[in-house]
Amino acid sequence: MSDQEGLTHLDAHGNARMVDVSAKESTRRIAVAEGQIRMDAQTLQALTEGSTPKGDVLATARIAGIQAGKRAGDLIPLCHVLPAVSLKVELEVESELPGLRAYAEASVRGNTGVEMEALTAVAVALLTVYDMLKGIDRGMVVGEVRLLRKEGGRTGLWTAEEEV
Repeated sequence: MSDQEGLTHLDAHGNARMVDVSAKESTRRIAVAEGQIRMDAQTLQALTEGSTPKGDVLATARIAGIQAGKRAGDLIPLCHVLPAVSLKVELEVESELPGLRAYAEASVRGNTGVEMEALTAVAVALLTVYDMLKGIDRGMVVGEVRLLRKEGGRTGLWTAEEEV
């Protein structure tokens, strides 16, 4: 803890700093995140038919999400770089949006959580979908990226209370 009323990322002078997690217990940590991208029904149809101009949107977005989740500590200031993080990214077609819902699960055995890795994976997977489809639909909306569940560490299990 810092001297700034329990703010863990500030030193006694109010400067940003990395939190020292070296004394924390190494446990299995899991985080699951989700998000969505809404698009025109015609865009979703082109995606599901495989007739988009840039190729396999879902496979590309899945790989982009995995790559991004591995780099969360490089992208987000004060986020720890975690070795050997396992990431799974899935994208599901949701006709009622219309659009896609992305899910990411990050896991690691370590001394800090993997929430940022899961959230980053979802966000970048969705941004990749936008990039690959923007030539046919610039009005897509990426949103509702959130943590669904985290396990492990001092606080144990946390689950989001309700669906958005």
